Amino acid sequence: MLHLIQKYWSHLTVILIVAITTLSLWPATHLPSVPGTDKTHHFIAYAALVLPAALRYPKYSLYSVLSFITFSGVIELVQPYVNRYGEWLDLLANTVGLMFGWLLAKIILFFTQKNA
Repeated sequence: MLHLIQKYWSHLTVILIVAITTLSLWPATHLPSVPGTDKTHHFIAYAALVLPAALRYPKYSLYSVLSFITFSGVIELVQPYVNRYGEWLDLLANTVGLMFGWLLAKIILFFTQKNA
């Protein structure tokens, strides 16, 4: 499984960027109701976003985190212009999710390299 994520990391990242951008900028009145809280959704989405890149290029993964924090900030700034609400707490949830995804990648790589 790890090999597949590392092989298709760019495809996965693009799919996640498109999904996050679409869901973040879609008018709120048309979003489906899903279980969980808004901040939980942000956390999970951004943890998933950084994971493939961090697994493929662990040496440069902090650059990915910083790039995705910037992406997240831009999304939050654009949201008021598309009938959504930009929130600092969303940016915080996104950042915490990115850090968690980065840490998870480090843990996965530690244990897979240790057993190799």
